[in-house]
Amino acid sequence: MVAASEGRMQEQINVATGAREAAIAESEGEKQAAINKAEGEAAATIAIAKATAEALRQIAEATQSPGGMDAVNLKVAQQYVEAFANVAKQSNTVLLPSNMSDMGSMIASAMSIMRNTDPKALPKNVPEVPPKL
Repeated sequence: MVAASEGRMQEQINVATGAREAAIAESEGEKQAAINKAEGEAAATIAIAKATAEALRQIAEATQSPGGMDAVNLKVAQQYVEAFANVAKQSNTVLLPSNMSDMGSMIASAMSIMRNTDPKALPKNVPEVPPKL
């Protein structure tokens, strides 16, 4: 009887020890998975930041070359039209600025912002108000 009792007790100890070790292993696995995920997200964020910085450097360089500001004007105008097209697609109600048809004024405003942000951003020969499109 004593031997049987001690056998059951040892069995219970072994089961409890196994459950404890399994819980620890599962917890460590979850911890490592969280670390791996966080490291991956951090690496992705750094890669995006580096790519964005390089793109901005290239844009800055391109705006200084002949015709660069004309390209900026065209891109701003394209994005302006696309933004309003997307707004119209997403909603039944669209609020538009009163001078939406005056694309030249909008581009002049954007160029004014660039000029005030960095006086070297625009060449001297770029007119304040581009011709109406």
